[in-house]
Amino acid sequence: MVWSSGESQEQQSEPKALPPLPRVWIGYLLGVATMIAEMIAVTLHPELAKEPLLIPPLYLFLANFISLIYWLACVYEYHVVLAQATAGAYPIKPLRAAWFHLIPIYGLYWVFKWPRELARFVNGRLEAPLMRLDRTGLAVFIAFAVFLVLDHGLGMILLFWAASYLSRCLRYALAARPAPPGGQLPFS
Repeated sequence: MVWSSGESQEQQSEPKALPPLPRVWIGYLLGVATMIAEMIAVTLHPELAKEPLLIPPLYLFLANFISLIYWLACVYEYHVVLAQATAGAYPIKPLRAAWFHLIPIYGLYWVFKWPRELARFVNGRLEAPLMRLDRTGLAVFIAFAVFLVLDHGLGMILLFWAASYLSRCLRYALAARPAPPGGQLPFS
């Protein structure tokens, strides 16, 4: 019969290191690359400035597609960190967080909802509220609307600007000791 040693019990009681937050700077580079691809497309195809083509040039499509996929990967990574930080108690699962962006009408609500939940988590971990729920969701929603309606490159840069803010606040909240559970969550 094998008895467990004290070393394995100590190793099990140590908290696991959280995965790293997404690399937001890559998103900024993809946003700039998308803007450059848009400028090249308009230069080579002036008719794009008047009315959009149903089938864009391949380089423009790839820049937009890769930027969007990287955004979804970053959203997934945020929620993996949140799930591990709460031992699975965080209400939004990582795959759901990324895939709900792709639901046509609901996706517009979703880009407002999940940043609010992230802000609730951050504010719940701190003694004083750091993030405003409505402004956090609104910042991501406006950036996503710019991405969909006005300009893909500028929208990506705005999305990753909002992601920089989310990363900074989340990093601060994860470094802090959790607030006592007896108090009511701020802004709820």
